[in-house]
Amino acid sequence: MNLRHLGLAGATAFALFALQPAAVAAEPVCGLNNGETATGEPIIVGGINGNAPPGDFSGGTDAAAAYFNCVNDNGGINGRPIEYIVENDQWNPELAAQVATKLVKDRGVVALVGNGSGVSMAVNARLYEDENVMAMASACAISDCYENANIVSTNQGPLPSGIGALTFAIEELGTEHAACIGFNIPNNGGWACDWMGKFMESKGKKSTALLMDPAAVDLNSVYLQALAEGVDTILLMLPAGPALGILKVAEEQDGRDMFKWVSPTPLYDPTVPAALGDYWDDNLYVNIELAPFDSDGPDNRNWNAVMDAYGKEDDRRDTFSQSGYVSAKFFVEALLEMDPATIDRASVTEAIKAISGKTSDLLCGPYYVGDFDRHMPNHAGRMVVFRDGGFEVVRECYDIESSYLDPIREQERQLGLIQ
Repeated sequence: MNLRHLGLAGATAFALFALQPAAVAAEPVCGLNNGETATGEPIIVGGINGNAPPGDFSGGTDAAAAYFNCVNDNGGINGRPIEYIVENDQWNPELAAQVATKLVKDRGVVALVGNGSGVSMAVNARLYEDENVMAMASACAISDCYENANIVSTNQGPLPSGIGALTFAIEELGTEHAACIGFNIPNNGGWACDWMGKFMESKGKKSTALLMDPAAVDLNSVYLQALAEGVDTILLMLPAGPALGILKVAEEQDGRDMFKWVSPTPLYDPTVPAALGDYWDDNLYVNIELAPFDSDGPDNRNWNAVMDAYGKEDDRRDTFSQSGYVSAKFFVEALLEMDPATIDRASVTEAIKAISGKTSDLLCGPYYVGDFDRHMPNHAGRMVVFRDGGFEVVRECYDIESSYLDPIREQERQLGLIQ
């Protein structure tokens, strides 16, 4: 991919923003965009989110629901409306299995779109394969989501975003020894921090994994452990809430200047600036997986327009929401190329796997699926710094280096997306 790579010297080319939505188009553009209500036989689509402590991953399904409602008001899928059924697994593995069985076996969904959960992917990956149903996810944070033939996500997850943050830290901040602070969950914090270590080693640098028990979080203890390890950089491989907690501990001990502070995407959230305050100005760098919330590209503007017209007042407008919009848009575009009379699960699965070379201003590279045993189409992002109550882009789209991507790049060569 030909991706621009700008360092801090290029930061002045980008405007400061405070996580406010961009000005939106007067009317959203969706599907056939013909203004006609779809009245044919519904196409049943499912979505599963995790919305309970420790996090709210509902942004993807919220945006997918809004986009599908807009599509239904604009001709549907060549006359057929989408009936979108969303379930919340509440981060409970047993409930995750129950709701997936309900959607896949009882309701007979043709696909799942906008999924976002920390447990559903691990619990249900085998079900999706056995039942030949694809999940076009939007909010994945565990290895199972990226290492399965029937799951593909538009968000990066912690591995590319974390390596993106460390790449910037090495090249621009002088990082030599980073602490990867995450949860002691093998397919989440353990998986991601292990690959952070491999990346740092490949660069001749050091990495220390500091993993917390998610059931008994002691933020003060892990901060003191980072001090004791002698690291020069903190990588906050955590959801926004615990990451803010670590930053609060550091602020209380006036420890900001003890480390360089970097994070993958979770801290890029509309609620974060108010929680940070002036103390962290020019001292917190975040890798973002999709475009800035106020960017002026057509898809970002349309995402805001769709949410304004069809979303609920309490819908989240975060990275997962952007990702849900893109997943739903690419899904609809694939279905619009099909004969509506022959749409069923088998034909939809085939159509999704045929997606290749889709582009969006929300993404730094092409989106694709393919018939592969793993999927990670989004692995290039941007870097922002917290400044004056908002975030400023300090590096535009850049890809990462990691042996984890070796099979992914081979897929992209097979599809003709890279040489």
